[in-house]
Amino acid sequence: MDKRKRRVRHGMVKERARILVVGGGYVGMYTALRLQRNLKGELRRGEAEITVVTPDAYMTYQPFLPEAAAGSISPRHVVVPLRRVLGQCDVVVGEVRAIDHTTRTATLTTLATDEERTGARRLTYDELVLAPGSVSRTLPVPGLADHGVGFKTVEEAIGLRNHVLEQMDIASSTRDPALRDAALTFVFVGGGYAGVEALGELEDMARYAARYYHNVTPEDLKWILVEASGRILPEVGEELGRYTVTELRRRNIDVRLDTRLESCADRVAVLSDGSRFPTRTVVWTAGVKPHPLLAATDLPLDDRGRLTCTAHLSVDGAPHAWAAGDAAAVPDVTAPEPGRYCAPNAQHAVRQARVLGDNVTHALRGEPLDTYAHRYAGSVASLGFHKGVAHVYGRKLKGYPAWFMHRAYHLSRVPTVNRKARVLAEWVIAGLFKREIVSLGSLEHPRAEFELAAGGKPSQEPPHNPKGSS
Repeated sequence: MDKRKRRVRHGMVKERARILVVGGGYVGMYTALRLQRNLKGELRRGEAEITVVTPDAYMTYQPFLPEAAAGSISPRHVVVPLRRVLGQCDVVVGEVRAIDHTTRTATLTTLATDEERTGARRLTYDELVLAPGSVSRTLPVPGLADHGVGFKTVEEAIGLRNHVLEQMDIASSTRDPALRDAALTFVFVGGGYAGVEALGELEDMARYAARYYHNVTPEDLKWILVEASGRILPEVGEELGRYTVTELRRRNIDVRLDTRLESCADRVAVLSDGSRFPTRTVVWTAGVKPHPLLAATDLPLDDRGRLTCTAHLSVDGAPHAWAAGDAAAVPDVTAPEPGRYCAPNAQHAVRQARVLGDNVTHALRGEPLDTYAHRYAGSVASLGFHKGVAHVYGRKLKGYPAWFMHRAYHLSRVPTVNRKARVLAEWVIAGLFKREIVSLGSLEHPRAEFELAAGGKPSQEPPHNPKGSS
């Protein structure tokens, strides 16, 4: 037997070490990238293989979604193609439905299995990296599933941009005052990063676009931010949170604290304080929860549905299983008191992925594992063009300096030199020329025009406008 090509693992002989990475987000991509760098020799000799299973063939840099929605960055520049970055990995576009770690087996579906109708396929592995991320945390609000939209994907960001501009088109062309008022009312639920930044950027974009409508003014637009707690942006601290509320209200944005969305049925947003707003736009950004896949595994979970992990980023009590990011409860060893966990944000996810990739490599080579330790550096948030807040290493910044720091930080963190250069070039061009205010709602129904020309039936989604986005 050729000992160079066969390894003893898990008490039995294997031809190669099979590493399965579930998820292609921050943790999934950066972990796979680290592994292919660390295991360059093993991959070349065929002693290891890395498989990445992800629903999309790209990683979305979510902090840039608000700017993509506002048109400051092209949508294709906020995503990173996984096959280009992970050239030594097998990228499988599909979804893992269940995991039996006892037998080292994952059940997954792909685009091919859907077309072939052969059912789910099984994939065996030796080392498992779970990084499926999170999904929107919704509540049983009447009408939310029918009329609400999230803000976690690039598709949602671009769809929301198209929708906002389309509502302004509707308001500009209708003679019905009720329809006009509903079209120009935009309700955002959730006062965290996603909600505040999306609202700030889109309000800025819509206010700029209003100058090109002869009968729509910025004062006609009604923006409402609904937050169930008594503060927004808790990550930047109470002082900057109050400043953000003041800044938003100065821009005629209606900030409702200690308020919940009770219903949005029949296109009417009903709040817990008794207010009612006819609206055609409800954006839900009220938090996230662990991916449902975790419940379909035999791995230990905490009371919030996250994988119970050690400071080495291994799943507690499950050898050869690893996790990080939103799906993992990772102890914060830098916290002054025990029992604290790392916050589920990009700052931790990127750093955890590096340690995770190194530790999987150490485990394969029989080396000691590293402990993940990172003291939280702070937070930055954009409130629109040239406006922001930042709390970094104890220093508090507001306005333009905070906005500049927000851009500089995220430019340094967006993956690949290619993306950094393209984003920077777009910012420079945006500073020299006017904003784009084009709505491409027909992208959501690209065959509608041809179907009509070919004599077919127009799309019925939505029935009143086969090419629109609303």
